Amino acid sequence: MPRYEPQSIEPKWQQFWAKNNTFVTPEEPREGSQDKMYVLDMFPYPSGDGLHVGHPEGYTATDILCRFSRMQGKHVLHPMGWDAFGLPAEQHAIKTGTHPRDTTYKNIDNFRRQLQMLGFSYDWSREISTTDEGYVRWTQWIFLQLFKSWYDPELEWTGPDGKTRTGKARPISELPIPTEVNSAGEDAVRKYQDEHRLAYQSDAPVNWCPGLGTVLSNEEITADGRSEREGHPVERRKLRQWMLRITSFADRLLKELDDLDWPESVKLLQRNWIGKSVGAEVDFLVKGLESSDSFEAWKSSRKESGFIRTPEENVLRVYTTRPDTLFGATYMVIAPEHPLVEALSTADQKEAVADYVRKSSLKSELDRTDLAKGKTGVFSGSYAINPVNGKEIPIWIADYVLISYGTGAIMAVPGHDERDLEFARAFDLPVIPVVQPPDEDVDPIGFTGLGTAINSGEFDGTPTAEFKKKITAALNADGLGKEAVNFRLRDWLFSRQRYWGEPFPIWHELNADGKPTGNVRAVEESELPVRLPDMDDFAPKGTPEPPLSAAPEEWLYRTLDDGTKLRRETNSMPQWAGSCWYYLRFCDPKNNEAFIDAEKEKYWLPVDVYIGGAEHAVLHLLYSRFWHKVLFDLGHLHSAEPFHKLVNQGMILGEAEFTAYRVATKSAVSDQRDEPFADDLQQKWVSSRNVEEKDDEFVEKETGAILEAVLIDEKETTKKGNDFILKSDASIVIDSRTHKMSKSRGNVINPDDIVNDYGADSLRLYEMFMGPLEQTKPWNMSGVEGVYRFLGRVWRMIVDERNDDETVLHADVQDVELNDEQTRMLHKTIKAVTEDIEKLSFNTAISRMMEFTNEFSSQQPRPKSAMIPFVQLLNPFAPHIAEELWHVLGQTDSLTYSTWPKFDESKLVESEIEIPVQINGKLRAKVKVPAEADKDTMESAAKADETIVQMLEGKQIVKTICVPGRMVNFVVKG
Repeated sequence: MPRYEPQSIEPKWQQFWAKNNTFVTPEEPREGSQDKMYVLDMFPYPSGDGLHVGHPEGYTATDILCRFSRMQGKHVLHPMGWDAFGLPAEQHAIKTGTHPRDTTYKNIDNFRRQLQMLGFSYDWSREISTTDEGYVRWTQWIFLQLFKSWYDPELEWTGPDGKTRTGKARPISELPIPTEVNSAGEDAVRKYQDEHRLAYQSDAPVNWCPGLGTVLSNEEITADGRSEREGHPVERRKLRQWMLRITSFADRLLKELDDLDWPESVKLLQRNWIGKSVGAEVDFLVKGLESSDSFEAWKSSRKESGFIRTPEENVLRVYTTRPDTLFGATYMVIAPEHPLVEALSTADQKEAVADYVRKSSLKSELDRTDLAKGKTGVFSGSYAINPVNGKEIPIWIADYVLISYGTGAIMAVPGHDERDLEFARAFDLPVIPVVQPPDEDVDPIGFTGLGTAINSGEFDGTPTAEFKKKITAALNADGLGKEAVNFRLRDWLFSRQRYWGEPFPIWHELNADGKPTGNVRAVEESELPVRLPDMDDFAPKGTPEPPLSAAPEEWLYRTLDDGTKLRRETNSMPQWAGSCWYYLRFCDPKNNEAFIDAEKEKYWLPVDVYIGGAEHAVLHLLYSRFWHKVLFDLGHLHSAEPFHKLVNQGMILGEAEFTAYRVATKSAVSDQRDEPFADDLQQKWVSSRNVEEKDDEFVEKETGAILEAVLIDEKETTKKGNDFILKSDASIVIDSRTHKMSKSRGNVINPDDIVNDYGADSLRLYEMFMGPLEQTKPWNMSGVEGVYRFLGRVWRMIVDERNDDETVLHADVQDVELNDEQTRMLHKTIKAVTEDIEKLSFNTAISRMMEFTNEFSSQQPRPKSAMIPFVQLLNPFAPHIAEELWHVLGQTDSLTYSTWPKFDESKLVESEIEIPVQINGKLRAKVKVPAEADKDTMESAAKADETIVQMLEGKQIVKTICVPGRMVNFVVKG
């Protein structure tokens, strides 16, 4: 070597950093440190595929920021860990017989190796995994804080941050118990508390996936009603599940977004997900149920009692943002999961209703609410009475209404709602317009905006905004309705029917027959963590009974001294649990007495900069903020928000020749070849890299399953990974009867290959040079080669490659003074790179360093006093070559904690500038003049230029235009 060989340089410095604990964050700031800087990457899941080139983009960005901050004298915390529970490892265990723990830790080892190979400056002494026993203990402890708390929506309080809030999580022991509940006994009190806990059990309609053997969140299901993982059909089922009452925090989660330094696009996504709306709750009396009185008698009793908290059994309550359209309600619709479906179904309709409800259960919520699809429904046989005009209207059951939004029942106003109008036309139901558009030439039917009331009795002619207030007030006065705020946000379904997850720290009491009594009790905190039992069979049974229900009896049961028999909760927590709070544990990972030390939390939180993919823009951030606010309310945290500044890096697109195929197992392919995605067909994406040909069949390498290619829809030409899009070839349309799957290169680029060929510094530099951090960018191998050549130029600018002794590197620089132009270029580069890093504009910072290199590479001698600060600027981006060059230049300490170079504004002022000279507006020459030159000086310099002298010869100068510092233009004729 004296030539640039990253394969020799990079391992050397990685070993040096590891041996010297270079990046370990000291408990106390280093001498001279001023501010703390907590920089965090979004928690990665250690998949068996390892890193692909999309992952390092965000990691490189945080590493640049951390290395820059250390050199600025900041106390930096930059940790890494693993979101290691979840379905992938368990699915692998089911297929291969390998315990998910073994698979997980093998994957972690590979991920860690790859991250260290890329030279990221993580403090590995703080490494955590959500599967670590110590971490599980505190995840379970946080769940118990939720279980032992309730939300007081009326309480006004001032937090440790000095801000006043309304609404707070409080210990369940502080929940006021009504007198009538207290007098009913201990069981009644316990039931009342259970109904208010932030962690509670509910019989909820859920997305049940028999293929995966677990419930799934809406976000884990595709638009065609299949599991995102492996493409299994999903159905709706009512199951008893653990829920977290995130809806209690909806208003705070919404309002407190305003103070965060987050992208507006992410804030908008969160606001839309929370979905706050203001409208009215209105009660409709159901005609025909045995308990119903006459409409007039019911109205009279309601006017006397007022609007009640829980509607009677013979009442349907709806939520509407348009109470001004009540006179246009011509029918009602309830969701197939509504608790009154059975009661409202008349004898002649029961069979049709039951069949419709069953079919609806097989659809995803996305599929049910798709406006592009035709509406389906079934008449219940029952009628309700419109409270504003006393008219009877039919009650229908339709799956375009969701039990998860509002009350699960709607008043249908087909005159002014697109879905209702489509439904009314499909089933020949009345359509009554009640809003006249401002433009009288516009047909009121189908109009959804604001106007004036028509066909609305005494309110005719009233503007919409005024009518809303008046009708709501009238309903409230009659006890038939009230103003209400609604949120799209639903309570968090927190159960999974899988083995590989955190066990719930909950016991269920059993009666003498061994059946649950409905009473639950928390595991004592001294008994945490509840460990997973050793089991060999993790396969789902196709029923909601979790694998943990087959755990050894000594784990599953306990009998108390008083004879009470207990059975553990056998659902497990979802993968979200561990990823909700890891940023807290990084601050104090070895603490056995608390989940985080109070002083350390006060010092490090909130996270200063959080970088990750936009796919986590909603749920992960929302869930983390929810848990954080609960812990804040209960006095365990001083900060009200976890993440101050958020940055989403853009995706990296795969090269066109990489292909992913959507396939099905041969045994599952439907005989209906024109419908390759039939209900019984398992679908998934398989990279051609993971497919091999055996005996004229195509086989998935991992499982040995025979694969048949199916139609690749042109609308599905990309498949999104975490930060990487897998390209598919839309031109390939394959039917397994007549064609074979074409072999192609795989769809993921392994960073190991890039590092082997070009070095880690080249990969890091290229991913930052591709474009702005937040933008989506295409991968191009020629770009990697380009930055590799740049690093080679940097090397040759400093290292004397003519040296015959390859064991000792010598610098090709000299201790000479910088001339004015070199000084200006150096300080200009320092200023630009510093400001670009602060703005996270890493691609432009690299461009500045390339300009510097181009300028100085052609000069001899090259001043050492310019090379030293340049290497410091390069260090955050390409730390291995920077460390090597730092020592070639005679430095002895690590570059990591050297002082970041400072620029001098006075050195940026140019003494001489180049200005264009035009004749009749056309550029003819450029001349150099003093930066402060006046018009006369500029004109004289221009007229002295040889080219201008020749072109002005024989011409008459009609006018001379001089703009100081900008240009000279001669207007001539002749």
